[in-house]
Amino acid sequence: MTPTEHKDFRRRWAEAWSLPGFRLQLGASVVLLIVVLHLFTRFLMWVESREGATLNDPLLRLIEPRDFTWMTFGVIYAALIVAIVYLLKRPHDLLLALQAYTLMVLVRVAMMFLLPLNPADGLIVLEDPFVQLAGDGSAPTKDLFFSGHTATLFLLFLIMRQRVLKAVYLFGAVLVAVFVVWQHVHYVIDVAVAPFVAYGCYRAGVLLQERLLVRRE
Repeated sequence: MTPTEHKDFRRRWAEAWSLPGFRLQLGASVVLLIVVLHLFTRFLMWVESREGATLNDPLLRLIEPRDFTWMTFGVIYAALIVAIVYLLKRPHDLLLALQAYTLMVLVRVAMMFLLPLNPADGLIVLEDPFVQLAGDGSAPTKDLFFSGHTATLFLLFLIMRQRVLKAVYLFGAVLVAVFVVWQHVHYVIDVAVAPFVAYGCYRAGVLLQERLLVRRE
């Protein structure tokens, strides 16, 4: 970080931190996200033990499944690293990302609860390499409707302001959507719904900031 970038970084955070509403929302958002993610992992365990419907997906029947696990997580983790570096320089955008993502996880919980689904035929399990190292070796297969990976990248596309980054994240979201469908991890409807949910959560986050007088830069 150059001296000019460092000065701009400190200015942005000083201005944001001077707003009581920002401080309150940032603290509450971090705590809420941690709680929601903890409960979400427990919810996924329950979802895995529940029987659901198997959708008749004509497109999946035409596609021979292939394993894109490493390519999928390569795109996702690269996108997350860049996003963290970018968002740390923009406190209001960081707050928006935290709030919109938390809401998106809650929407996923609601959808999975209301629409129990079984994995698609021919599924090749998508195992997160880092999670598998720390976990018990199992990976969820029924976290369906909608694709959380696709939605997360599309959400970051919406939040990014630089044209090049927006294009890269949009391409990444499309790429991951293709990968998870080709691998039969998700039904086509899963990835088709994901951008709409991400946009709704993004708009809800923007409206929340406006309502509580936390202005974006």
